[in-house]
Amino acid sequence: MKHWITCFLLVSAFYVAAQQSVTGIVKDRNSGQVLSGCTVVLVKSKTGTTTDSFGKFTIVAHENDKFIFSFIGYQTDTADVDLQKPFYNIALTPDPKELSEVVVTAMTHASLIKQNPIAVSTVTIKMIEQQNESNVMDAIAKSTPGIAMLKSGPNISKPFIRGLGFNRVLTLYDGIRQEGQQWGGEHGLEVDNYNIEKAEIVKGPASIVFGSDALAGVVSLQSFVPKEHDGAVKSRWLSEYQSNNGLVGTGFRLSQGNSHWLWALRGSLRMAKNYSNAVDGRVYNTGFQEKNLSTLIGYRSRQGTSHFNLSLYDNLQGIPDGTRDSLTRKFTRQVYEGSQDDVKNRPVVSQAELNSYSLSPLHQRIQHYRLYLNNHYQFGKGDLNALIAFTQNIRREFNHPTAPDQAGTFLRLNTLIYNLRYNTPEHTGTDFSFGANGMFQNNKNKNATNFPIPDYSLTDFGIYTLGHWKKNNWNVTGGIRLDWREITTQNMYVHPDANGFDRLVSPPDTTNATLQFSSIHQLFRGISLSLGATYQVSDHLSAKFNFARGYRAPSIAEIASNGLDAGAHIIYVGNPNFVPEFSWQQDLGFFVEYPAVSASLSLFNKNIQNYIYLNQWVTSQGLPVTDAQGNRTFQYQQSSAQLYGMEVTFSWRPPVWPGFFFTNQLALCYGFNRNPFFENKKQQGEYLPFIPPARWVNTIHQEINFQSKQIAGVNLFAEMDWNATQNRFLSLYKTETRTPGYTLINVGLGATFFKHWQFQFQVNNLFNEIYQSNLSRLKYFEYYTQSPNGRSGLYGMGRNFCVKLIVNF
Repeated sequence: MKHWITCFLLVSAFYVAAQQSVTGIVKDRNSGQVLSGCTVVLVKSKTGTTTDSFGKFTIVAHENDKFIFSFIGYQTDTADVDLQKPFYNIALTPDPKELSEVVVTAMTHASLIKQNPIAVSTVTIKMIEQQNESNVMDAIAKSTPGIAMLKSGPNISKPFIRGLGFNRVLTLYDGIRQEGQQWGGEHGLEVDNYNIEKAEIVKGPASIVFGSDALAGVVSLQSFVPKEHDGAVKSRWLSEYQSNNGLVGTGFRLSQGNSHWLWALRGSLRMAKNYSNAVDGRVYNTGFQEKNLSTLIGYRSRQGTSHFNLSLYDNLQGIPDGTRDSLTRKFTRQVYEGSQDDVKNRPVVSQAELNSYSLSPLHQRIQHYRLYLNNHYQFGKGDLNALIAFTQNIRREFNHPTAPDQAGTFLRLNTLIYNLRYNTPEHTGTDFSFGANGMFQNNKNKNATNFPIPDYSLTDFGIYTLGHWKKNNWNVTGGIRLDWREITTQNMYVHPDANGFDRLVSPPDTTNATLQFSSIHQLFRGISLSLGATYQVSDHLSAKFNFARGYRAPSIAEIASNGLDAGAHIIYVGNPNFVPEFSWQQDLGFFVEYPAVSASLSLFNKNIQNYIYLNQWVTSQGLPVTDAQGNRTFQYQQSSAQLYGMEVTFSWRPPVWPGFFFTNQLALCYGFNRNPFFENKKQQGEYLPFIPPARWVNTIHQEINFQSKQIAGVNLFAEMDWNATQNRFLSLYKTETRTPGYTLINVGLGATFFKHWQFQFQVNNLFNEIYQSNLSRLKYFEYYTQSPNGRSGLYGMGRNFCVKLIVNF
């Protein structure tokens, strides 16, 4: 017994000796100025802190770990933990675009972007806060070439990466899959717009780690986690106002952290009325009322961390349909049902309704709840990540004017998500990650009258291994993954009730009922592969290459839909015979970094087998097939496809002009249906739908720092957002139309007062440009072949004055 006690004491003493509190200071390499608020993270333990007002930090570190120092406007740096070193002097090099920004959770191990063969971009909290957009996803898209948003109004943005979206882009929130009927285009992401600390965007197949639904890439959103250890209660308050749609938003955050425990309470409220532009005036039923509340309780030790989170999301969102009077072009509203409703003879919406914050009775309500536990602990020199989460998404669309409390669509989606990953310690420059993840999902139609998809059960499971080898100037990464997904549905019947609304009925009570959905039992399997390398050619030039095979199982809508999605105004028709999509993608990238100039070039080519897309049904006269309310019908099709393009960034920060930098980002993407029948037919079938046009964002930015307690600094910027004409559109079956190009000019001014008050003023669309985005669903909300002003559909937001105030104390 004494021997065991002696061994235990020796091991304990060794372990304590292998970790201790270390301190240091972080400065600007050129000026020597200390950097307050610099993020200091330990790679293996996942713990972190920030530098104080004197640029100093203190953190408990473990031998064989590594520091990562990151600060907006500077190149990220790393340093090995050396417990024999009493003090760290860290100097960061200024860099306006931070091409080496740290990627912490985009794949597995933390790494620098230029050392990761996969195309990855990051958006920091400062980049988000210095922009005033309609929602956080629009801010991310503005800062990331290659990502675009499918829009259904100011508050509805769905990410598209390199021309692909919906179930091909996986969104993560703190590592949790965002499961919320994402096959639909009429609702955005269920996240708190004021609680995103960082976003990482993987551009290309990430199926190797995340499985199905990451064929195009991943948008990983990371919420706020307290980093302080001093036990002081911190708070943050944010308020904003936008003039165009009267958006009023406020958010708060309270947090505290000591040596072991941490907690945070966060909430927000955003509301807006109908947005406006110079053509349409106020666009009816585009307002919203959004509420969020979340809490975090965490424990941290020298071995790792555990975070328990709960979040609640509730959004009332208008459902625009674009109906209006044929001569005056004033918006109209629906008051009757079915055949009694004439979309061309509805009553005109009053000015009082158009200018009100009150929503129309015809709206959607989306509620999203998360409950999750995220753990990260060291085991020897390796580390283990374990996540378990439960999410519930409730989606109701109210589209009955004669029965406003009756939901047309009412879907409840429960999802249990799990993720387990072990990272081995590095040995002779090599390390591995072994993981398993998946989900159990159950969807249920509740008290509804429209049934776009059936009730279903889904089981998803995948296992993978990913290896990393580093030697001299080379970094090589490769891996393999196996996936299984099973989807089961039952026969579902509908029968009209006394009010003429369809209702679900169950056997044996199916007399005179209609079979809405036939039973399905599908099992999909897939293999994903990835192999890539980066090479540091010199201190200023690096190159990367990646070759990946992606996998995606068809979504429930693609194989089983057969009904109206009221929010989208689309009747979807699926195909149960679909097989999984598989893609082969090649990426080639180059990074150039000098003190005054930095640039990058990313080239990609993707070939997709069994690509699934939508085609519109039309009559023999070429007119869209619609119901009485003008809802169009689309059927899913399957073919082969190819997408290729590039992204370019360039920034200049002259040393002789302190605080000035000039940035550019350009994105190009082309998409083709490779079905031999459509070869050389261009708009008549060869071009893929939903492909963003060429986009160039150019920004001139000036920062001025003051040695004053009252005004710490001022920033000014002017931005040009140029979007090319999209002539490569799918006109077959009138699916898409040509989209003219446009240029938006945005300007802004910001200031920091008393080190804790941040004020931002911005004018978006300064010259009130009239435009339509190629990825705007509202562009196609038109019920007449001609109009008095010669314009069709709904246009984008006009001039918008934005004010934001953030207070930290």
